[in-house]
Formats: sequence, C-alpha cells, structure tokens
Amino acid sequence: MSTRTNISLLLSVMVSSVLFGIGAATVLSIKSLSAQASTLLPLVIVMSFALAGPISWYLAPRLRAKYLREESIRERYQ
Repeated sequence: MSTRTNISLLLSVMVSSVLFGIGAATVLSIKSLSAQASTLLPLVIVMSFALAGPISWYLAPRLRAKYLREESIRERYQ
C-alpha cells in the first residue's frame, strides 16, 4: 500500500470520530432534532463513516508535506 493510503486509513478513524461528535452534539442540542434522535443518530453514524474516507484522503498528503519539505531541504545542503 502507498503511504497516502496508510495515512488516510489511520486518519479516517479520527475524522470519523470528530464528524460523529459534531453530528451527535448538533442532534442532541437542538430541541426539534432531539425529538427524532432515535432515527437521526444512526444516520449521523453512517454519514460520519461515509464522509471520513474522502476527507482523510484529502488531508493525508498535507500531513506528509512538512516531512517531505524538511527532507528536500536536508538533501540540498548535504
């Protein structure tokens, strides 16, 4: 597997947790949505897993950029 795939797999767990927390807090804090929490919370779970993959795939190269930049600077001055 590529480095981007490995980073995005590790990152997707954290992104999914954050998305679920935001969705759950929104559903439970708004009174009109709180009445329908039994149907909305499973939807929040599914949506957090569905959105975590593309978001983590987008973020993975940006997490690696600092390391690559520092490595290229080291190569120039050696």
